[in-house]
Amino acid sequence: YRSGGSTPQTGFDCSGFVRYVFNQAANITLPASAKNIANVGKVVDKSALNPGDLVFFNTLQSHYSHVAIYLGDQRFIHAPSKGGVVRIDRMDTQYWTKHFEGARRITID
Repeated sequence: YRSGGSTPQTGFDCSGFVRYVFNQAANITLPASAKNIANVGKVVDKSALNPGDLVFFNTLQSHYSHVAIYLGDQRFIHAPSKGGVVRIDRMDTQYWTKHFEGARRITID
């Protein structure tokens, strides 16, 4: 994890990781912050999540302060916090359930 990081060489923060993956996988350029990414795409209900959807959490007592990529089966991948590494976590744990704020689906037009 690196605050402001956006490449494998520099390390990632949450939005840098998501931006990098979407750019590499689909040539989609997303905004630079989790809060701004939360304004892109289509709102998706938690019960309708598909792999590749973006999930948002309030982790810093600030709306949409964390973003991750949903993998399916209640799992998501993200760059979690200072001193951490990119990892897969479960959305159905107490912490992530409590902090979940919403989801978006990014489509290619």
